[in-house]
Amino acid sequence: MIRDYLKNGLIVALAFVCVGARVVPGADKPGPVFKAATSIVVAPVDSAVATLAAKTTAATNPLVSKTAAALQALTSAVRPLSHPKALETAFRSYFAYSTAHPDQVKKPILYFVDYGLPSTEPRGYVFDMSTFSVLEGPFTVAHGRGSSTTQYGVPTRFSNSSGSAMTSLGLYVAQGLYQFVGHTAGQTYSSVGLRLQGVTPGYNDHALARGVVAHGAPYVSATKAGRSEGCPAMEQQRAQRVLPELANGGMVFLFAPDNNLIAEEGA
Repeated sequence: MIRDYLKNGLIVALAFVCVGARVVPGADKPGPVFKAATSIVVAPVDSAVATLAAKTTAATNPLVSKTAAALQALTSAVRPLSHPKALETAFRSYFAYSTAHPDQVKKPILYFVDYGLPSTEPRGYVFDMSTFSVLEGPFTVAHGRGSSTTQYGVPTRFSNSSGSAMTSLGLYVAQGLYQFVGHTAGQTYSSVGLRLQGVTPGYNDHALARGVVAHGAPYVSATKAGRSEGCPAMEQQRAQRVLPELANGGMVFLFAPDNNLIAEEGA
């Protein structure tokens, strides 16, 4: 109906141009004035159709409109990013899953990590997805020791397999808290731990069985993060403050510039 309306408007506009042209001497021939007038009328119609189509898509697709609103509010606060679609991929995945599984996503809290950045840069954030605001971040986050060959740097390998000690990318639902016990440099330490259920098939759906959790660790400081067994570990004091807010219904998204992940979660 919109296209028919625009088409009829175009016909009326062209008729007006033709009638006006006849009062000009020599206007019975299709000279440059007529051609210019025609191009002026046609171009806005094409632009109007595209604009209307974009607005209609956003208005009729809540996933698109929510993602756009979150990006508009948060993109300027999250810099740098390793890929222009990093946040879009995370937000679309978050809204799609929370809409389909409201019984599981009970808190509008999202813990986001951009593993396309090195472990010496702050790459973690905690968002309130109801107000589109940053609750924490940026802050340093560990990646799995199997994901990089050096202690510090950018992880390049990711796995869903037990025993890999690699980070698993994708979307997680935060489960319950527990007392985490870890080992580093020959020493034992304890911290609050948060169990994570991976819900991105093929990427992290073995995470719960693998024991991939969010926790605090002494090898993570404000300026750099050492390597974990695959867990998105953070500073111990931050974990005490942040993880209870995520527990039992928040979500986690671990991103890296993986083309298949971007296509699957951000399409």
